[in-house]
Amino acid sequence: MAAEARDRDDAGRARSARPRDGLGRPLPYGAAGVERQPEGVRRTPGGTVREAQRLLDAGMPFHAHEVFEDAWKSGPEAEAPLWRGLAQLAVGLTHAARGNTVGGARLLRRGAASLAEVPGAHGMDVPGLVRWAGELAHRVADGAVVDAAREAPRLRGGGSAS
Repeated sequence: MAAEARDRDDAGRARSARPRDGLGRPLPYGAAGVERQPEGVRRTPGGTVREAQRLLDAGMPFHAHEVFEDAWKSGPEAEAPLWRGLAQLAVGLTHAARGNTVGGARLLRRGAASLAEVPGAHGMDVPGLVRWAGELAHRVADGAVVDAAREAPRLRGGGSAS
């Protein structure tokens, strides 16, 4: 059996070119999808928060996670736990909105635990985000249907957008 050709990025790394929906799920080639976030973008912390909030408010937590991941990987080591915890919250919301209650609740709790060790930073209400994640994880574990845009957290001010 011949190996199928894999999609590659400009650097030759394997990278799927399939379009994705707002929750990051792959769509068939040729389908209209949501534009992917460019990788490796260096933003200011404020720029990271603004772009991630825009994506969360639009119901695209998978894409917000990519923004947090860029900050985690390119920012100061001392801030890695903050950005990693936020990325975990965004992925938890993604899984919950996709109907993966076990994975969603687990990632929301993991992100909340990571953030519980981080002082507030860049104007974000970290204790409010920890509360939001814990409450949502509990509801998700109980089988709640999650709408990503309606459940989006407020990065500055805590709680959800609704």
